[in-house]
Amino acid sequence: MSVTDAYGTSPAPASKSTESPKRFATSIRDLKKEYVLKSETVRALRGVSFDVPEGDYVAIMGPSGSGKSTLLNMLGCLDQPTSGSLMLGDDDISTMSDDQLADIRSRRIGFVFQSYNLIQQLSVVENIQVPLYYQGKLGPKQRERAVELAKQVGLGDRLDHRPTQLSGGQQQRVAIARSLVNDPFFVLADEPTGNLDSITTDEILAIFDKLNAEGRTIILVTHEDDVALRAKRIVRLKDGMLHTDELVEESAREAVRAKHAIAVAELKARE
Repeated sequence: MSVTDAYGTSPAPASKSTESPKRFATSIRDLKKEYVLKSETVRALRGVSFDVPEGDYVAIMGPSGSGKSTLLNMLGCLDQPTSGSLMLGDDDISTMSDDQLADIRSRRIGFVFQSYNLIQQLSVVENIQVPLYYQGKLGPKQRERAVELAKQVGLGDRLDHRPTQLSGGQQQRVAIARSLVNDPFFVLADEPTGNLDSITTDEILAIFDKLNAEGRTIILVTHEDDVALRAKRIVRLKDGMLHTDELVEESAREAVRAKHAIAVAELKARE
């Protein structure tokens, strides 16, 4: 991996290039978050700045207490910063009300969780449509889109199954399809392979690879180096600050994909 400029956190001098300006899925500037616990002020984020261009694939890492979970909540519009700005496209979500944040969450961010967070009483197609339900946008066209997304993640033959009839990997595929139903600014994946075995982990990461190759912006939070190396870039936090921001060389990404493929083949050979 090579250490690089963090996509705008240390901008280069203006050039005379005629290229169109880079568009950002999200742009973070001097983001700070403080919590008061009893009489103590906890500085969870201490001025984090970085950009995520549209079409990027970023892995966020950091030890316990690094501010990783706090940053995840900021990116997911689940909490607001104490100061600084967090842009989603052209909108500064750090100044929005709770109702506005809820609207942003439902329309413009796709979530994939470690524990899947599916509704047990609903079918695969119905679970994929849940974000649309909260917007009052259910109809034949929306169901057609949900079916298409189910097929894209390999669940075309499981449309009417309930979560209890699916494996962990299949449930995570439903979650990925659900995250895409609103055509979000980015997919925010929180430890999406944490509950999965090696074979299923590789299958899920292959879906993320494919989605990113198609232009989807992915922000993935993980504690596993091999998972992070599937991304194009690794942002590491430490003590509430940006510690490193590194591009992952394509050769390193290919190497870890090959490593996963070998491990999967060996596991399948033992079955």
